[in-house]
Amino acid sequence: MASPTPSDALLLDGASLTLAGLEEVARRRRAVALAPGAREAVTRARRVVDDAVAQNRVVYGVTTGFGNFADVVIPAERIRELQLNLIRSHAAGVGDPLGEAETRALMALRANVLAKGYSGVRPDTLDLFVSMLNRGVHPVVPCQGSVGASGDLAPLAHLALALVGEGRCVYEGKTAPSADALASAGLRPIVLEAKEGIALINGTQLITGLLGLALAEAWRLVRTADVAGALSLDALKGTDVAFDPRIHAARPHPGQAASARNLRKLLAGSAIRESHRDCGKVQDAYSLRCIPQVHGAARDALAYVDRTVAVEMNAATDNPMVFAEEGVLLSGGNFHGEPVAIAADVLAIAVAELGGISERRIERLVNPTLSDLPAFLTPEGGVQSGLMIAHVTAAALASENKGLAHPASVDSIPTSANKEDHVSMGAAAARKAAQAVANVRRILAIEVLAACQALEFLKPLGTSPALARAYRLVRERVAPYDRDRILAPEIEAVAELVREGVLSDAAGAVCGTLE
Repeated sequence: MASPTPSDALLLDGASLTLAGLEEVARRRRAVALAPGAREAVTRARRVVDDAVAQNRVVYGVTTGFGNFADVVIPAERIRELQLNLIRSHAAGVGDPLGEAETRALMALRANVLAKGYSGVRPDTLDLFVSMLNRGVHPVVPCQGSVGASGDLAPLAHLALALVGEGRCVYEGKTAPSADALASAGLRPIVLEAKEGIALINGTQLITGLLGLALAEAWRLVRTADVAGALSLDALKGTDVAFDPRIHAARPHPGQAASARNLRKLLAGSAIRESHRDCGKVQDAYSLRCIPQVHGAARDALAYVDRTVAVEMNAATDNPMVFAEEGVLLSGGNFHGEPVAIAADVLAIAVAELGGISERRIERLVNPTLSDLPAFLTPEGGVQSGLMIAHVTAAALASENKGLAHPASVDSIPTSANKEDHVSMGAAAARKAAQAVANVRRILAIEVLAACQALEFLKPLGTSPALARAYRLVRERVAPYDRDRILAPEIEAVAELVREGVLSDAAGAVCGTLE
């Protein structure tokens, strides 16, 4: 069943998957392969399961029913039926299907967890997962239905359906029955053996996949937020005194210090700054003066989320777990999503604050009483509305994020006849975090557009070399506003630069890599 291994394939060993690797597989279709050591671990664990079945031992999920049916012993001749029924009955998800990147993240994470050798699947089952990823066969997985308790049961069941030739898959841009999609890709479905059904659906891979992709972008957002804030500060003739290293050494939060260092580098050499160095203004508003404190707090929150995701991506979250060295299967609760659920809520809060302070800077740019610039940054106010509604859009997104930042992980609802009496709601938390990230991407895009437009009114004075590079990138896609025009496609064009981290990378190439 295994496909030839591409030379640049990402090796899955259950221990070393990184956020960057996950994003490469999910967003750029990098191939994957099972590490040799992982194959050996999977084989050893499978022997333990086979021995348990051969000895007629009572083991949860192997020779018993599931959840509240854990006391029902299943005869050997019905074990295959048990595993298939589990997948079919648990495929009860609803809502929009995951996008391709999210589906691939889900697949890669589940394959990586199985590769640890604690789940008891056969190597052939894992090989099919790998081959589907490499050939672009993507199961249709509804986004709703998980409470993050025994893992993401419903979404993972829809994923598992494809391996047995049921459900639907997307292949080469077309949605088809899974059996047909597999056949078109030169693959064959499997027949589930003992333990394999439960091994495919117990775990936190939906939560972790959505959170991981959102986190990868959030790191780019926080660097871009420093660029956007620096552009706004310079366009508003703010001071860089508040970023003096002595101030931040006196309150040594790591994220705050990193943001202040970025701002000093980004603003260095600005002719605009020099033009008002001896003006009478003493202090800037908080949305300018406190950029390091707010952006830095978000950075420190992201660092916590990053540590949690790094562990979870390479964690065994199955139940029961196979310990091949001792030849035992132990039941536990590693499938509970609370660690990643809380982290997802923290991510939503952190990025919401990035968007909130960005929206306040946009207000200062378009409000003539705060900026000494033309109202709404148009040269002909009245006939032209300029960036008036672009700011309203940013305000709408920032306000929406306040609701998205309400934590899901503090909620719980008992399920499975009260066997699962405390749940994490991690899938909801991760979906909220992903939406908050998308909202902030666009808020920052609007701030960058507004700041670049503000710079037009300060010419011939120029900004710093680093910020000028970011400005030129924007101008390659969006011309200065000399008349009203449709803004939506221009916001999306800059939002794409923000999403990919292009603006922060370009500015950093001039002044030194941004942290």
